[in-house]
Amino acid sequence: MMNIESYEKVKIDFHPKIPRLERAADKTKIDVRYPVISPFAFVHIYWDDQIYELVYEIEEPILTEQEKMYREQLTSAIRDLINFEEVIERNEETLLDYIDKRLKILAIEFGFDIPYDSYKKIYYYLCRDFVGINEIEPILRDYYVEDIECNGVNSPIYVIHRLYRSVKTNLLFPSMDRLESLVEKLAQRCGKHISYAEPILDGTLPDGNRVNATYTVDITSRGPTFTIRKFTKTPWTPIQLLSFRTLSPEMLAYIWLLVEYRMNILITGGTASGKTTLLNAAAFFIKPEARVVSIEDTRELNLPRENWLPSVARSSTGNRRENEITLFTLLRNSFRQNPDYVIVGEVRGKEAFVLFQGMASGHSSISTMHSESVDTLMKRLETPPIELSPTLLNMLDCICIMTHAVVNNQETRKLREIIEIVNINSDGTAIVNTPYSWNPSDDKFYFRKNSKIFEKISKRYGISMEEINEEFRKRVEILYQMYKKGISKFEEVQELINRYYKKPGEVLRQLGIQE
Repeated sequence: MMNIESYEKVKIDFHPKIPRLERAADKTKIDVRYPVISPFAFVHIYWDDQIYELVYEIEEPILTEQEKMYREQLTSAIRDLINFEEVIERNEETLLDYIDKRLKILAIEFGFDIPYDSYKKIYYYLCRDFVGINEIEPILRDYYVEDIECNGVNSPIYVIHRLYRSVKTNLLFPSMDRLESLVEKLAQRCGKHISYAEPILDGTLPDGNRVNATYTVDITSRGPTFTIRKFTKTPWTPIQLLSFRTLSPEMLAYIWLLVEYRMNILITGGTASGKTTLLNAAAFFIKPEARVVSIEDTRELNLPRENWLPSVARSSTGNRRENEITLFTLLRNSFRQNPDYVIVGEVRGKEAFVLFQGMASGHSSISTMHSESVDTLMKRLETPPIELSPTLLNMLDCICIMTHAVVNNQETRKLREIIEIVNINSDGTAIVNTPYSWNPSDDKFYFRKNSKIFEKISKRYGISMEEINEEFRKRVEILYQMYKKGISKFEEVQELINRYYKKPGEVLRQLGIQE
């Protein structure tokens, strides 16, 4: 009989070091493997010649029939023993210790003769299922995964990978029961309820990941489904966006000046075109002492600053509409919080009226909205349910249009155009100026020197155009030199930008730029 009580605690790391992956011009040459829950769960991404596409394979310990039996009985016994949500604070280390102790006690009580190698595998699966969210936990732990998409029973789960985009995984749910159970667990972790009576879930997991799920065959014919949009704990920095060629140093320096001089910016584009990514990057340029209030439906923003008040809308519980906190309510309340900048995650409805009223009263605003062009954006803003007047629309200074693009057979995101609003006529038509654009035919960024917003800054702040253009030149150089020297980490970028506001000469000398 094995002395299970003397087994040392199994080492398990849910936060292994993030591997450095390179973009591949030829997908058929991709073959990478890295840990996501060390040393038990790995991800293997490779080109499969049989199906002629990339495959995302989750590698986990393989259990024998005996080990499966042990695991099922022990899982059931531990689940009956304790309500993890109530009794144990959500502390990962405490929970791992608890599972280790209970596993040993129960294995001895059941008289299981488990070798240490088997014990380690069973311990991994218990930790994965109690600490995490069952089969999808390895994918949730993958830093490079942005979205997880399940289309129903017996359908492979797809992931959106940061480098390789849409990839099929080897994970699928063969039975309705297992998939229903997982969707119920997602709802529980979001602090919500999903059932046949309320078959649609829209919520946020404790780590900030956003979940949309359906529960019944009536709603989706393949059975329960879910989509998880992962929350980036460390957002992309402006310099990382330069390295991805999402935009040019000139575009970035232009946004920097607009943010500093409190212009109103709207970032538009299609679904998952990089709107929130650009919004987060623009927030790096807000002066460190400025007060920022952000408002979102579901938490996606992560601003690198201390003086920041993040607000998130709350849906009603049950049939009680009176306890619902909408974007409209939060936005109206935000103007009493003395913000220097108001950031709205996404504008969809009547809150747009409050946002533009705030712009008119001098609150600098940055927001995002679904729209592929200036014309469609203006139509959305001028027609119900938003229905803004041309007078209010004139408060908007600049529109940045993000787009999905395929360059050299690689999916990428680009800042397609920066458009300045010169005037909105009484009939709702817009007079615009486009100082920056991306040309898809040669994958190059082009810019003109005549910026109407620079002229507006000059008149509003009493700065000559020569000074503005000289400052613009310096900032293009700063951003380019940071890119060349590899200064791209979150803390490094923020520290250097903040220091430039206080000691510009010091930063210019550090980067070897002529003052």
